[in-house]
Amino acid sequence: MQRVSRLTRELSLLATEPPPGITCWQNGQLDDLRARMYPFEPPKIRFLTPIYHPNIDSAGRICLDVLKLPPKGAWRPSLNISTLLTSIQLLMAEPNPDDPLMADISSEYKYNKQLFLLNAKEWTEKYAGQLRTSKPSEEKIIQSETSASSESTMQKRKGVNISRKKSRPDS
Repeated sequence: MQRVSRLTRELSLLATEPPPGITCWQNGQLDDLRARMYPFEPPKIRFLTPIYHPNIDSAGRICLDVLKLPPKGAWRPSLNISTLLTSIQLLMAEPNPDDPLMADISSEYKYNKQLFLLNAKEWTEKYAGQLRTSKPSEEKIIQSETSASSESTMQKRKGVNISRKKSRPDS
């Protein structure tokens, strides 16, 4: 009786106040529990602010090996959030045009870097500039699943589910 009472109380506590990165549930019987713990899977990270970058798509998803499970990715449970954010920061500074999410931006980066830098600067001013005047607590990156572009780019992205479409500034 004490065992059942304790398990019931602890499961209730787990449901209302789970430890960070852990979910736990019953699997049929009271004493058959299942749990899922981060960091055994990489976190899902995306940008909220539209980013003009070959490795970030219009939904804000990031193409980075440390955000993918092996064998294609390099995620390891020993990686911490600081390491992930540093990796994203490095990718922002040094795009990987050979593994793009955005083929058109990648080509521009490879073959017309001056135009790429101009477009990236315009997007930064247009989309990130307004964040400085809005709520300072807003973050560009969040955990979860979810910059804009010209007509030709949108045609290439038809398969992507985009909640709000923005057009790329004229080149």
